[in-house]
Amino acid sequence: MAADTQLSRTVAEKFVERLGRQDPEGIQELFAEEIDWYVPGSDALPWTGRRTRREEVAPYFTTMWPHFVHGRSKVVLERVIVDGGDVVLSAVWTHTVLATGKEFTTPAVIHLMVEDNRIVRMHLYEDTLTVDEAFHAG
Repeated sequence: MAADTQLSRTVAEKFVERLGRQDPEGIQELFAEEIDWYVPGSDALPWTGRRTRREEVAPYFTTMWPHFVHGRSKVVLERVIVDGGDVVLSAVWTHTVLATGKEFTTPAVIHLMVEDNRIVRMHLYEDTLTVDEAFHAG
């Protein structure tokens, strides 16, 4: 189990590092061919919802990131918890929505599951009401 935990931690560290560089292709490389991906939220936000294939990972980021004011996002990674193949990333992020100028801050948790050195599951938990309100401020 210790080996699985260390491998999972290494994959999660790569995920966080590539996320920080805004490297969608690099992030996508970390995922298995078939995945369980879920980002809850409003149907009006085109990046939310489920994904099941590796090739859907990069488009998630390239669809979402342009909606935020470049250089105004802040992410604070508060904790990383690893147990075997399960990785939980606890963070707080702040973004400014390009279309509305509204800044929002939300706590967030990402639950990754790693198998055979690949991410097979990514579920995001955040304050989806706060996100939705920021996009529909007015």
